Amino acid sequence: MLMDADESQLVLIDYQDKFLPALWEGQACWDNALKLAQAAHLLGLPVWGTEQNPSRLGNLSPAMKALCRQTLSKMHFSACEEGLLELLQPTPAAKPVQGNARSLPKHLQKPISNEPERRSIILAGVEAHVCLLQTALDLLEEEWEVWVVTDACSSRTERNRDAAYDRLAGAGAELVTTEMVLFEWLRTAEHPHFKEVQAFIK
Repeated sequence: MLMDADESQLVLIDYQDKFLPALWEGQACWDNALKLAQAAHLLGLPVWGTEQNPSRLGNLSPAMKALCRQTLSKMHFSACEEGLLELLQPTPAAKPVQGNARSLPKHLQKPISNEPERRSIILAGVEAHVCLLQTALDLLEEEWEVWVVTDACSSRTERNRDAAYDRLAGAGAELVTTEMVLFEWLRTAEHPHFKEVQAFIK
């Protein structure tokens, strides 16, 4: 099963610059996360960010925050506990579908979304064994497709990071790399944005 750009959303978990110096291969993780955000923004995919306890730990890295539709501040380690699930749902249309005498009452009708439902959540973030892991497990429990971008995630130690990947794979998340994501979003060298996305990698 390949990732489909039309069904994908990107979630960037807690890329706050105060974390960077303490992380295993932190700069490479940051660089890959920015590539994902740039490509997703270019291709018109929703990009969301989270910030853990920003009053003490600072805000999402400015270059990434600028590419996010919205940034969610949180105290829980899982972003799902703080409103992420609501952000991932399609935005309802302003007016519900008009019914007729044989249809359901208006208060029982579901509003039609302005946007398609995107059930594939591409996750990257820090720390892999805490906020990323707990968010991913909650998404899986809610039956979202979860793809974890391993080279755009990190923890303070390699052992913690790798333990998170083992647990995520066992729970049903797909483990991928930045280049896998980008080239599966494109699918073809004839994609109109191929050269621009390729430039993020080179």
